[in-house]
Amino acid sequence: MDRRLFLAAALGSLAAARAIRPAAAQAAPPVTRWRVGTSEGHDAFAFLGPLSGEPLYQRYYAADAAAFAPRLPEAIRADIPKLWKEAGKDYGLLGPNLSTTCSGADVATLDAVIANFADLEGRVRPRYQASPYWDAKDWAWLTANAPRLGAVFAAMRDAGFAAFRAERTAGIEMRAAEIARALASYDVVQWQRKLTGRAFETEIAIVLLQFSKPHGIKVQGQTFLQSADYDVALTVRIAAHEMLHPPVPMDGAAAKAAMAVLERDALMMRIVREHDPRWGYTTLEGYLNEDLCEALDQLISEALGVARNPADRWRKADDGMHVLAAGLYGLLRQDKWAETGGDIGQWLAKAVAAGRLAPRVLHPVAARVLERPVDRLWPLA
Repeated sequence: MDRRLFLAAALGSLAAARAIRPAAAQAAPPVTRWRVGTSEGHDAFAFLGPLSGEPLYQRYYAADAAAFAPRLPEAIRADIPKLWKEAGKDYGLLGPNLSTTCSGADVATLDAVIANFADLEGRVRPRYQASPYWDAKDWAWLTANAPRLGAVFAAMRDAGFAAFRAERTAGIEMRAAEIARALASYDVVQWQRKLTGRAFETEIAIVLLQFSKPHGIKVQGQTFLQSADYDVALTVRIAAHEMLHPPVPMDGAAAKAAMAVLERDALMMRIVREHDPRWGYTTLEGYLNEDLCEALDQLISEALGVARNPADRWRKADDGMHVLAAGLYGLLRQDKWAETGGDIGQWLAKAVAAGRLAPRVLHPVAARVLERPVDRLWPLA
């Protein structure tokens, strides 16, 4: 199942010196309220990535994993990579998906996480089942493996994970307060409402983590997880993106009509089938969901003065697979969507009906955005 997570590189460099302030002052007080905090439990989920040995995480946390893994019993060290691989077949990326599944329960501490796994039905299932993320197949996998996962987290607790993490997160509470102050004038929700025609709650919650790279993760509610050392511009871009999922009901008429057209697009289907699966989005539904969000968040980031160049963004992110995002963004720009706004589902339905998602229209638009020849949109040379 495609989850609402992404690689942060898709939204901007981690090395940006500082956030860019909005280009113009708001005519009215911002709608958006920001709440910034931390979570030991979510960091425990995230640290499973480095402990799994997967190359994606070694770039960031190889030294941390090497320092902590010897503290764990040999059987637990051996089982974490197995759990990660097994989850990849039937549940998805283990750490990020545990964050999504369990985010309706108390995950403030590792002790709370351990208690959750001792009573998944009572502590986790009610909020998870009521959320848009509910998936019976995922739940079946999780409950079948709850004893193993509970044992992993108990071993992490006994090995001193809380103190280990605390050593590496010194100052994170001050960082949270600093980010909250810097975000105050970025009115992401106002732009999301305008460009989708949907209602959004006014509060966006950000959970700063130590071990979450390279992911940003949307969880239950208007909450997302990100690395504590991302700059404010990147945080705004993440928020602009993550709250949009799903941009339209993926089982609705507009999405189904769009997918019916895209299923006949040889390039788009080749991207879905052949791109590196570590990027996610391995179904057409997941790809459309993600790329329509990316097209919209690019417009929002531009309006707020924190955008990357779209050609650079989509050529560099995820091996250049987001050709569909570039095409949808180009069509929205043609329609001056940032100026007019409206119901994005209605826009998508009209674009399908007018033939604008057909390759003869969509591909040249994407080529102009990506600044590439129309016959060389993907893979990148």
